[in-house]
Amino acid sequence: MASNIGSTATITGNPQNMMIGSFSQIPYAEFAATLAPVALAGLVLTVVLIGLLYRRTLSNGTAPETMPTTIQIDRVMGWKAVVASVLLLGLLFAGLPPAKAAIIIGALLLLTRRIESQRVYAEIDWSLLLMFAGLFIIVAGAEHTLLNRDFATAVTAIHLDRIPVLSGLTAVISNLVSNVPAVLLLKPLVVSLPDQRSAWLTVAMASTLAGNFTLIGSIANLIVVQGAAANGIKVGFWDYFRVGAPLTLLTLAAGTLWLSI
Repeated sequence: MASNIGSTATITGNPQNMMIGSFSQIPYAEFAATLAPVALAGLVLTVVLIGLLYRRTLSNGTAPETMPTTIQIDRVMGWKAVVASVLLLGLLFAGLPPAKAAIIIGALLLLTRRIESQRVYAEIDWSLLLMFAGLFIIVAGAEHTLLNRDFATAVTAIHLDRIPVLSGLTAVISNLVSNVPAVLLLKPLVVSLPDQRSAWLTVAMASTLAGNFTLIGSIANLIVVQGAAANGIKVGFWDYFRVGAPLTLLTLAAGTLWLSI
């Protein structure tokens, strides 16, 4: 939940924000200045809500016993990563397009003889990439089939230029087809609105926060659940929904109110 909410703050926080940054051409610093407060408020709400709903478990629980482990740290690669991260942030806030900044820093990080390229490629989640490719194909078909003149007329009738309406529609679509395809579906509608800047920021906020509604609402949720299961911790659908649903409604309300001011 925190990873979803925290990723709202910047263009590079998640895939859909990066797409929106490319479509809207909103500067990195301006994007962060607008949505970082939403992310901060959302993180506070997350802590408060989980603390209230699981106060007995948190107060009576005992820390699990862990075996001492020895962690080997490659200090050279560690410092290289820190310097690269600082440079990347500097380039982003200086106004360089995120894609270009990422390519430059990524190329510099790959210039090493300390780690073989096979080890880097082995960390790529190919099944996840395949799933995204399938989603893009489905969304492209839906776009050509559904986004006709009658659909555009119906959308105009619901006043999509109003932030609460656009926020609610984005949240619903994001939970139906996932947030990245939702952004692709909404793109033809957003570009037809008079205030595209506010519309894109609303879509970025709502599509990201909506991922907390259910366990399958975002890729981050699935990755965390799989990791937890590998360590013997089971997170059920309804256990997650108990916190995720009210948290999503609260954060969407807070974000919508902030963007409407």
